[in-house]
Amino acid sequence: MIVVKNSIVSDDVADQCFGCDLACCKGACCVEGDSGAPLLEEEVAVLETVLPEVKPYMTEEGLRAVECQGVAVRDKDGDLGTPLIAGGACAYITYADGCTLCAIEKACRDGRIGFLKPVSCHLYPIRVEDYGEFTAVNYHRWDICRPAKGQGEPLYKYLKEPLIRRFGAEWYDELLHEISNRND
Repeated sequence: MIVVKNSIVSDDVADQCFGCDLACCKGACCVEGDSGAPLLEEEVAVLETVLPEVKPYMTEEGLRAVECQGVAVRDKDGDLGTPLIAGGACAYITYADGCTLCAIEKACRDGRIGFLKPVSCHLYPIRVEDYGEFTAVNYHRWDICRPAKGQGEPLYKYLKEPLIRRFGAEWYDELLHEISNRND
């Protein structure tokens, strides 16, 4: 375990390599699962603001899901997440070249909005859990990501941008320092 400020970071974040292989998984992480992508409270207001620009990218089913459920929902544990289309897919999906993609990210990359996507999606396969006094930062292993496991770079390098987005540059620099000290 690695301690960075008030975060407990799993050793896996430093030790495990990962590299998404969209050609293999076809974006299954946006389709599989029993709840939507975790959302921060402040992301709900952002989603409400950007929704008009995201709608043209969304599927009809996704649009209906957002109309019925809202831009965010609370799951059985009371946590905020993206709404789901019946059958489990995130309401904010779109399709391209046989792959499921994020409509929010597509709108951002097309210059329509300045919000890339929920930070939990940007961080995946790292999952963050807040426990009041500390935050747990863990590698979430999911069978659909098997082709990505062991590929690419260590998670902390592969996910540098979203880690900085979520925790800040100072936190990330401290993480690098702690990992470096651990390896000495």
